[in-house]
Amino acid sequence: MLNINELKFDEQGLIPAIVTDAVTKQVLTLAYMNRESLQISMEKGLTCFWSRSRGELWLKGETSGNYQHIVSITADCDNDALVVMVEPDGPACHTGTTSCFTKPVWESDELQEFSLEGLMSLIEGRKIEKKEGSYTTYLFEKGLDKILKKVGEESTEVIIAAKDNDKKETIYEIADLTYHVMVLMIEAGISLTDIHRELASRHVIDRKVKQEKMTS
Repeated sequence: MLNINELKFDEQGLIPAIVTDAVTKQVLTLAYMNRESLQISMEKGLTCFWSRSRGELWLKGETSGNYQHIVSITADCDNDALVVMVEPDGPACHTGTTSCFTKPVWESDELQEFSLEGLMSLIEGRKIEKKEGSYTTYLFEKGLDKILKKVGEESTEVIIAAKDNDKKETIYEIADLTYHVMVLMIEAGISLTDIHRELASRHVIDRKVKQEKMTS
């Protein structure tokens, strides 16, 4: 672990902190910490910044309730910038948006950004605002039984492709299964964060079991 004394604060005693959602990996905000606010952040497990405009410490969420629970703090190669991974209780931006970064400046026409979070949002949109001719909307209109049937069918297709040692086909079928499971998640009110937390809790349990075996 890097010692706080090894960090390089600027002439104003500040270090930039890039706050990122630990689950979605979305950049939430850029703020600044001084030595005291960083120490408070580590002691409380909650982000605490130095407000350059107000000239005072600022515990994120103290007034809004949108606390940011710290998962990790990592310094860059020069020790003069931080990435703070968090699990937020609510929006990071004072405008009410999840992230402060909401204004596109430039996008490539050739390279398209993709994320599971974006796909989930698209699927959810097809349920809320039904689009004519949309297969996703069709699944929601048919209801849970139809969605479960498709999940079952796609699971079988994955098994068949994997059994045939057909990597390309297996990838294709896993993608199909993933999509239909995500439709099921939206239908059931389950988020990617719910799954992430469940898997994270199992990781801890698995690690404990391994440690017990090693010491027994």
